[in-house]
Amino acid sequence: MQSSSTTTPDLIVLGFHALSDPLRIGVIELLRNKELCVCDLCEALEVSQSKLSFHLKTLREAGLVRSRQEGRWIYYSLNIPQFAALEQYLSEFRRLYQIMPARLCQEPS
Repeated sequence: MQSSSTTTPDLIVLGFHALSDPLRIGVIELLRNKELCVCDLCEALEVSQSKLSFHLKTLREAGLVRSRQEGRWIYYSLNIPQFAALEQYLSEFRRLYQIMPARLCQEPS
């Protein structure tokens, strides 16, 4: 769970770390359309609940997903403001690209 003392740079690091795993990307893709319970995520991703729990914890700590309990099931959804924060962080690099000389932006041969 993300603490109130977690700073923005920490959340950026946690966010990109959370997005560095193919299974977690799969979770994000499934949640893109709607909230899902953990059982539906397990079925769609063909993984055990214990394996998925580790990945969901990482996504929650990064602030990328939210969870809520209803009865005995936990439902997950995307936390769009955190995705916006990551997008904002990357947009700063796009701005730098626009002001840098073209020769510095080219990939080395």
